[in-house]
Amino acid sequence: MRNFLSVNDAPNVPELVAKAAQMKANPFGFEALGRRKTLGLLFFNPSLRTRISTVKAAQNLGMETIVMNVTQDSWQLETEDGAVMDGGKAEHVKEAAAVIGSYCDVLAVRSFPGLVDREEDYQEKILQAFVQYSGKPVINMESATLHPLQSLTDLLTIEEFKKVERAKIVLSWAPHVKPLPQAVSNSFAQWVNHTNHELVIAAPEGMELSTEYAGKAEVLNDQAVALDGAHFVYAKNWSSYQHYGQIADHPDWIIDQTKMNLTQEAFFMHCLPVRRNVVVSDEVMDSDQAIHIQQASNRTWAAQAVLHSILEKL
Repeated sequence: MRNFLSVNDAPNVPELVAKAAQMKANPFGFEALGRRKTLGLLFFNPSLRTRISTVKAAQNLGMETIVMNVTQDSWQLETEDGAVMDGGKAEHVKEAAAVIGSYCDVLAVRSFPGLVDREEDYQEKILQAFVQYSGKPVINMESATLHPLQSLTDLLTIEEFKKVERAKIVLSWAPHVKPLPQAVSNSFAQWVNHTNHELVIAAPEGMELSTEYAGKAEVLNDQAVALDGAHFVYAKNWSSYQHYGQIADHPDWIIDQTKMNLTQEAFFMHCLPVRRNVVVSDEVMDSDQAIHIQQASNRTWAAQAVLHSILEKL
């Protein structure tokens, strides 16, 4: 594996999930692999789980880490080719990426969408610039369209908790107070579509994901019908793809115990952070059905599996 930008960079999804489980069983078994190697983590947006788990994963493999909040700690970066840089952006990403790449062996980048211009967001200019100009392997720590580290984590968690070999997994749109990216949901659908599990996406009319990422999933506008017989319920808000960046007002789409009672005693999943009693009720979050903490804990092992796969090729 050279880069880890999406599921398409994983040569074999089940094998990568198994590698994450191997890292969890033996966290320090490969700590010589990353010795005298440096991981640079570049955050254009806030992070809690991604930041800590990826640093921890690198340390487990013997790597040194450098963390930079790019929008606060460095010059503002220009991404447009041919730009006349007479405004507030003092450095072009061409130079910044090349210089940072000269300091590090592997880079990890987190950059959210603006949710204004769909075409621009889906070009992934920041992420692709570091791939093009850094000269080093690049890991996607959540981009405008995808969050593959989270999705690998999710598949590991499903593998640990599944009670049947082919589970019914429901990705349900949920209410929120502000529009959020489609990245987690796009990515989750993309990764589950590489398994033999059944994927159903529940979303109000007009809030469906891009068909590029929904793929072979069944898409339903009736949440109750979607939840019937589910083994896992993954709640997540995303803003509209069709009416790009817009939020929908459907407070009745909250996941509460009544909704969970429609399932086959399904486990509840969420990538966090989550707004209690907006996205999901306290009753569900505090129940034995909720596995969001175990899910978050698995972020370390997903990142460690990806780093291991990259390091063994350096």
